[in-house]
Amino acid sequence: MKIKFYLFSIVVMLSMSSCLKDEYVDPTVQAGKDDATIVKFIADNKISASKHSSGVYYQILQSGSGNITYTANTTVKVHYTGRLFSGQVFDKSTTQPLSFRLGQVIVGWQIGVPLIQKGGKIRLFIPSGYAYGPQGSGAIPPNSVLDFDIELVDAQN
Repeated sequence: MKIKFYLFSIVVMLSMSSCLKDEYVDPTVQAGKDDATIVKFIADNKISASKHSSGVYYQILQSGSGNITYTANTTVKVHYTGRLFSGQVFDKSTTQPLSFRLGQVIVGWQIGVPLIQKGGKIRLFIPSGYAYGPQGSGAIPPNSVLDFDIELVDAQN
């Protein structure tokens, strides 16, 4: 009798746990929250930033030179620092710049990096939907707005 009771209990718990889902966050609602967070951050820190039509905010610190037309296959070489809005650095390049194809990075970078040329520097304020979204990544919590300083050392098609 005890075995049947335990088996029944396990079946009930498994059934109930399968009904549990991650809390759904409407992407449109989250985008609005992210935008408000970015607007407040740039106002509080007296940052002169522009808003891209995508919703990514940026501050071009140095435009760079050249006339490369970016694609997903463009190889970029960068120095960067990525921060949460709390100021916590979650990733940065070391003494050597990192190299990768533009199509391999978060959408916020795919939008922001083409705004500068080789030798350029940009600061990006990226809504969570163009970063790691509701799943987050490593030290980046879900639905985090990100702040990146990027120096474009080189770009080649």
